[in-house]
Amino acid sequence: MTKADPPPVLPKRKAWRFVSTSAPRLSALLGDAPERKAFLRYWITDNIWNGLHLSTFYALRLMPMDLVSRFGAALGRFAIPRFHKVAAGRARDTMEALRPARDAAEREARFDAYCAAQGRLMTEFAVVTRIARHPDRLIVNNVERVVDAAKRGPLIMVGMHLGNWEIGPIVMRRIGLQPYAMYVPPAGRAKAWIAERVRQKAGLRFIPPGMQGVRPALSILKSGGVVSIFCDEAFGGRIRGPFFGRPPHLEGNLALAVRLARMTGATLCPWYTRRGEDFRFTLQFLDPVCLPKEPPGPDDLMRDVTRLSAVLEPVIAENAVQWFFVDSMLQ
Repeated sequence: MTKADPPPVLPKRKAWRFVSTSAPRLSALLGDAPERKAFLRYWITDNIWNGLHLSTFYALRLMPMDLVSRFGAALGRFAIPRFHKVAAGRARDTMEALRPARDAAEREARFDAYCAAQGRLMTEFAVVTRIARHPDRLIVNNVERVVDAAKRGPLIMVGMHLGNWEIGPIVMRRIGLQPYAMYVPPAGRAKAWIAERVRQKAGLRFIPPGMQGVRPALSILKSGGVVSIFCDEAFGGRIRGPFFGRPPHLEGNLALAVRLARMTGATLCPWYTRRGEDFRFTLQFLDPVCLPKEPPGPDDLMRDVTRLSAVLEPVIAENAVQWFFVDSMLQ
């Protein structure tokens, strides 16, 4: 930079506030067409789906774990190519961009593995907490990295949506950590109830998502606690993080994790799970990332998010068939 150059402008992260859907009142039936449609959808159509989701969840809970997982794999292989063709096409493109296949046979094998993995995730939700009683189904590597980091101060557990990430809080609870997470409930009241129940049982505690959760997260970290943030994400059908060679930015969870770490001195602890055969997993803790404690300058945050993204990118590329967001676009 020369004296004539203007100082760099640090892009600001867009503020996002979570707003839950409120129940339409009976008066909506006397309103205009959109109001009546919203009322009927919320109280009738949605409740039909709520009943189906709840009955399926409790039916799956009666089944053995491996059978639940295999059923999900079969369901994914059947449904995704037939009923989710747009997502299937994006998944093929993204897997090829992250790691080109050697030939057509490998591309088809990867697509089949992707369909199976997505289907397994959906059904395994009913039985995932059972793995706490079956340590033989779970390999944990490098746990001493996060244990040692916890002794030094607050932690930000940087997760990736690989394998079955619901395993993570179960393991963390076993080693004496019980993280708080900015929880965005899934669409649908039954699915939201199921997700909250399962995750609370796994040991996860919730703080509000978006801007509403920043102040509680700061308080938790400043008191030496643990916050969980998943730094791989997609928005509007496009992958927002990691960057995978695209220009870095300060929008999204990569920037949120870095800002919180800079403000509190927290250690960033990346981790992920990899699926094995049926309902068996390996949980991998990566090397912790410690950022400088001095206040960041205009370029420091951009370097920090680029550094953190570079930790996640090779892991996701290697395990793309098990990545939840692989059906989103890179461009």
